[in-house]
Amino acid sequence: MKIVFRIVLGFVLLAAAITAYSYGQTTGMFLFILAGFALETVFWFNLFPVRRKAPH
Repeated sequence: MKIVFRIVLGFVLLAAAITAYSYGQTTGMFLFILAGFALETVFWFNLFPVRRKAPH
C-alpha cells in the first residue's frame, strides 16, 4: 500500500507542477512558475528519497 501511495502522490505532484507552470506561462504570473518549481522539487525528492544509514 505504501508504494501505491507514493506512486499516486508522484503523479499528483507532477500534474500539479505542470499545471502551475502552464498557468504561470499563460498569465505571466511568476508566482505560479515558482510554485511549479517547488512542486517539481517535491516530486523529485519523493521519487528518490534520502536513505540514512543507521549508526553502528
